[in-house]
Amino acid sequence: MLTTQDLHAIQSGHHPDPYDALGMHTVGGALWVHAFLPGAAQVGLIERANGRHRGALLRAPGTDVFSLNLGVETAPFAHQFEVQWADGHTARLDDPFAFGKVLGELDVWLLSEGTHLRPYECLGAHPRTLDGVAGVSFAVWAPSAARVSVVGGFNQWDGRRLPMRLRGECGIWETFVPGLAAGELYKFEVVTSGGERLLKSDPYAFRCQLRPDTASVVHGLPPARPMAPERARANRMDQPISVYEVHLGSWRKQDGWRWLNYRELADTLVPYVRDMGFTHIELLPVSEHPFDGSWGYQPVGLYAPTARFGSPEDFDHFVQAAHAAGLGIILDWVPAHFPTDSHGLAQFDGTHLYEHADPKEGFHQDWNTLIYNYGRREVRNYLIGNALYWLERFGIDGLRVDAVASMLYRDYSRAEGEWVPNRFGGRENLEAIDFLRRLNHTVGVERDGALMVAEESTSFPGVSRPPGADLHSGGLGFHYKWNMGWMHDSLHYFARDPIHRRHHHNELTFGLVYAFSENFMLPFSHDEVVHGKGSLLQRMPGDDWQRFAGLRTLYGYMWAYPGKKLLFMGCEFAQPTEWQADGQLPWHLLNDPRHAGMQRLVRDLNRVYQHHTPLHQLDTSPAGFAWIAHDDADQSVLSWLRLDSEGHPIAVVCNLTPVPRPGYRIGLPLAGAWQEIINTDAAVYGGSGQHSGVGHTQACAAHGHAQSVVLNLPPLACVILAPVPPAPHETP
Repeated sequence: MLTTQDLHAIQSGHHPDPYDALGMHTVGGALWVHAFLPGAAQVGLIERANGRHRGALLRAPGTDVFSLNLGVETAPFAHQFEVQWADGHTARLDDPFAFGKVLGELDVWLLSEGTHLRPYECLGAHPRTLDGVAGVSFAVWAPSAARVSVVGGFNQWDGRRLPMRLRGECGIWETFVPGLAAGELYKFEVVTSGGERLLKSDPYAFRCQLRPDTASVVHGLPPARPMAPERARANRMDQPISVYEVHLGSWRKQDGWRWLNYRELADTLVPYVRDMGFTHIELLPVSEHPFDGSWGYQPVGLYAPTARFGSPEDFDHFVQAAHAAGLGIILDWVPAHFPTDSHGLAQFDGTHLYEHADPKEGFHQDWNTLIYNYGRREVRNYLIGNALYWLERFGIDGLRVDAVASMLYRDYSRAEGEWVPNRFGGRENLEAIDFLRRLNHTVGVERDGALMVAEESTSFPGVSRPPGADLHSGGLGFHYKWNMGWMHDSLHYFARDPIHRRHHHNELTFGLVYAFSENFMLPFSHDEVVHGKGSLLQRMPGDDWQRFAGLRTLYGYMWAYPGKKLLFMGCEFAQPTEWQADGQLPWHLLNDPRHAGMQRLVRDLNRVYQHHTPLHQLDTSPAGFAWIAHDDADQSVLSWLRLDSEGHPIAVVCNLTPVPRPGYRIGLPLAGAWQEIINTDAAVYGGSGQHSGVGHTQACAAHGHAQSVVLNLPPLACVILAPVPPAPHETP
């Protein structure tokens, strides 16, 4: 029997153990049933097995608590309530307090250790059947909360009705709500130790409402997607990797204003990228985020594909369409920080649960966001589990980890006195370094064949080198690191007036000093065409002809340079202005032969890059590169060789001024006939149409080779040469 104190605590939503008070219990030898049903007029007890009516529950005066004493001879049984509500309608309800614990003991153990590889399989909301009853189980980590309830339209968003059970050994609150199904909106009402009520979205929600609404949506766990052998093969380092970076909301719009949904993008974006010869699509973050202007880099629903473009099933359809077309999908992934929105992770249980308490460690001044506490095992578990979720449940081919530099250093973008040194007095964020090693190790073991790429702009050593066996030493374990030094130096050089380039030749040659110190990807990303930087075309000096020629040369230089490739959408056809995230790409420019020519060049560069193994097989090895001549600063000409594992050569010559260079001799490693496979000055690309005149080599030594050719170098052009393959033998 409930005491007056129990009744008051249940009515006010402050009972310390509602599962001990509500439901069916034997007390003093008698079987009691208690239910808290605000709005009910009458409540009857039904035996679920046979529908038998077992009696009426009586309301405790002044409360919404109903009770029935079934006597001393009665054993507990599965039951339901037949409720007549105050408005006259009736409903038969299963008792949510009749069900046992949701989490298994092994899950609890692993979650408390922070070693559960797939916490999303038990935390969050999961449609399931328990004791023969269909419903939804809920579980959420909030160890310092005084109470946590699941709320939604199914209980009038009243946190008193469905308080959750605390599993004290791991700080997780759980419950099973019978009768719920996929599609229900819900949140967690968190009562802090100080009595404040917070309304929080589910950190593990698989689906969320579209902003400005912020509820989570009950949704089934996507089915597992094994790594296909052909996808793993396409992600290998000896394969061509050319990435098309896309912001889904502004690539193209229906009728000029409406976002394309995931299925429409599968029908338009995927075939476009395939036709352009790219091997992968990289998506700016697709995790749910409240602010369009963040481009997805301030996510709140880390496990939910954004509802802007459709459902999780629609997103899965997009990924599978890309795979069917032979394309990989890479996601920009943001474990560096999260926004301060009240429905998100910030002070989730009234304490600094996911973030550091000290703003010198936990607040990012550049972005006004919060920084994850990587030293907390549950936080590491949340993030590493999320990485596996995207890779395993949608078949994502890889993750490009955003803002790694901001994670590695405690003084990142902070003045003296605004940061906290590590335990050794240094500036390195040791906990973040440990997290990244564990992340990449886990992905490597659990999802062999997936790519992990770091956006990292400092000289931190070993970003793309394996971690030590103890995961506390060695490299960070990424497969690739963005080559930000190459990007900055290249853009600085190509922005210079050609007349001055002879004095800055080292801006292009210096990159080869460190080109193989990491496994590099060469990025011209969205960051290079925003915030007043102008488009790539705008950065090229000179008149219109020179600007287009300069950009064509830059692309030829990039595709022939060692390293995997990444190009942001719109750059492939020389978008003349900065990217506008709230608009769409200026597709009408393809009616202009100059822009159409640029697009054709990028398509041909991709095809040549894929077809010729010297251009990709040893992208990360010094054995795949050799200078022909790097010292012709006076004429601003560079020439080099790319080689495959069998020594087959491709020759590259870049004339970086608008002055033609007739009679230009370069040494070549093979005697015989050579041919152009790319000439960025070709008329079909919008160039002047000057051919290099390459043909048979001459027995004249040059640049350390016994034979050479004399070229007529076109102005502002990159020429890529290959030996003419021998004619096939005729069959008898």
